[in-house]
Amino acid sequence: MSWAKSLIKLSSYEAEVLQKRLSEIVDRRVAAELKLAMLEAEGEAELAFTAEEAATGLYRAGFMDGLKLRKASAQSAIDLILMEEQGARDALAEAFEAQKKYEQIAENIRVDERKELGRREVAALDELGLRRAAAGR
Repeated sequence: MSWAKSLIKLSSYEAEVLQKRLSEIVDRRVAAELKLAMLEAEGEAELAFTAEEAATGLYRAGFMDGLKLRKASAQSAIDLILMEEQGARDALAEAFEAQKKYEQIAENIRVDERKELGRREVAALDELGLRRAAAGR
């Protein structure tokens, strides 16, 4: 039975590690999404500033091209993190399934042990009853 407990502990530990990993990935995704939102806000602020200044036309075009590249880079980073997050979620789901299987196996072993103990007790009581009946004759 101790091996079943060990398997359950190991699978629980693995699930905890995967949960931490998923949490870190989600934190990275949130940071990347925040970066993208900051870039969009920066672009809007620049548009508002250059609308007031007529002399900044060339500067504005270069800035917007650079901003477009930085936003595309941030979006591709978000997409990569989303794929990594999905993989981590799948791994965590598999770890929970394995843990559940080990817990079910351990429960089945406990049930079988209780049945065997009950069977032995009934057999011992039957034998005791037969001995008393034989002695009473």
